[in-house]
Amino acid sequence: MGNKRWILTWGSLFLLLSLLLGCSGEKSSDGMKDAMANDTGPPYPLTLVVNQVGEIPPKDNAMKKAIQAYTNTDLQIQWIPTSSYDEKVNVMIASNELPKLIKLNYTATITGVLKSDLFWEIGPYLNDYKNLSAQNQQFYDNIAVNGKIYGVPLFRELGRAAIHYRKDWFEAAGVKLPKSLDDWYNVIKIMTKVDPDKNGKEDTYGFMLDKRYNQDASSTLTRLSVTQGGPNKWKVENGSFIPEFMTEPFFDTMKLFRKLYDEKLINQDFAVVDAAEIDKAFESGHTAIRISGGNAQTMQDKLVKSVPSPVVEVAALEGPNGRRLPGESGNAGFLAIPKDTVTSVDEMKKVLAFMDKLLDPQMATLLVKGIEGRHWEDKGEFTAPLDPEADAKEVKPYRDTLPQRNESYNITKPMKQTDLFRKNNQITKENEKYIVANPALTLDSATFSERGRLLEQMINDAETNFIMGKIDELAWKEEIEKWKKAGGNKMAQEYKEAYEKSLKR
Repeated sequence: MGNKRWILTWGSLFLLLSLLLGCSGEKSSDGMKDAMANDTGPPYPLTLVVNQVGEIPPKDNAMKKAIQAYTNTDLQIQWIPTSSYDEKVNVMIASNELPKLIKLNYTATITGVLKSDLFWEIGPYLNDYKNLSAQNQQFYDNIAVNGKIYGVPLFRELGRAAIHYRKDWFEAAGVKLPKSLDDWYNVIKIMTKVDPDKNGKEDTYGFMLDKRYNQDASSTLTRLSVTQGGPNKWKVENGSFIPEFMTEPFFDTMKLFRKLYDEKLINQDFAVVDAAEIDKAFESGHTAIRISGGNAQTMQDKLVKSVPSPVVEVAALEGPNGRRLPGESGNAGFLAIPKDTVTSVDEMKKVLAFMDKLLDPQMATLLVKGIEGRHWEDKGEFTAPLDPEADAKEVKPYRDTLPQRNESYNITKPMKQTDLFRKNNQITKENEKYIVANPALTLDSATFSERGRLLEQMINDAETNFIMGKIDELAWKEEIEKWKKAGGNKMAQEYKEAYEKSLKR
């Protein structure tokens, strides 16, 4: 019945829109009409280039028509495969063949392009748009170039990390969530040694690491170090930049991992094992604790297929002095407006208005959940998904490539979810209050652009060798000196200079 109603709506614009907003009642429908009344001219032709997510949606699909109707636009979307996206965008920029709106990723190449005045600086205009201006300023700061904002982020959580753990095992062993490094050692040891699954085998770990344990924003080493008072990648002290691995909390965390490895309390293959294998270990009942950006309910659903009556729980990351976690970039790229194709301030404002409308409750609902009767149905207080396969093929391409906030923000009615799912989302939302920012995230460093990956690899390898006992503390310090001479000191100096310039702006 729902699908039939969805098909029959194309004869009437208002029927389509009321179908989209069926769960939100008269108030939301009036809001839809008000939005349309404010923009009654012909549809604005808007070309958009984004990366492809899954299959490319059909040309005149329901999602696109609904977005066009609400925003009064004629959308012409070019989908480019993710594997070649950055390369293709660089070619488009070099050949001056840009759309009116394009997704950019925050790379050294793109930050250089943004300094060349090829894209509109939108920062001074954001306060004119109710939804864009309502977002946490950190989202925008994390894509700034020399303090200027050139795009609207494809919003992702600023602090996704949480502790996911086997509550049933914890209660049976009489242990509590760890906060200090000593706590972490004791809990991991107990969860590894007491046979928590009661199968008479030594086949569980309290905690496991994968080969990316010390890399990027999701670094387990950084996440745990930050809970102990450490910095997020870099620390600013008396104006100078000090890398995290030269701070005491970070080194203490490395020593914890070394002790765990030496006593065989963590997996001995951590330096080569993929994250997917660690996921499988937890989902098959062989791990007690994870520090993850995932959702506990998903883990519970997968675990219950392998283990009788498991209980997964979620908790915020805390240290001895309270809740604390590293902030992440908060975006999956951002949408920028080229000056060559959008030639006036008035037209630039039209493009910004389009993105602002996407964050209205009606559009947020559409992008998060899709169309009522096709992708979800009204269940009173909540809504329920109808067709996960249709959602993946028809909704996800737009959800992942247009600005939206997840179900914790601004939708007309929440999706029916379990208490565990909602608790995980609530922790993630509240994490924004407790994040520690990376002070070097948006600062210029020629050395980082040229040699950043090499320098990072030097330290990553040294960290792994220390944890595995291949080098001692003296050799670790020698590796730091090599890093400094290879460009680390120069990079830190460049960050200091860029930071000082930013304070003067």
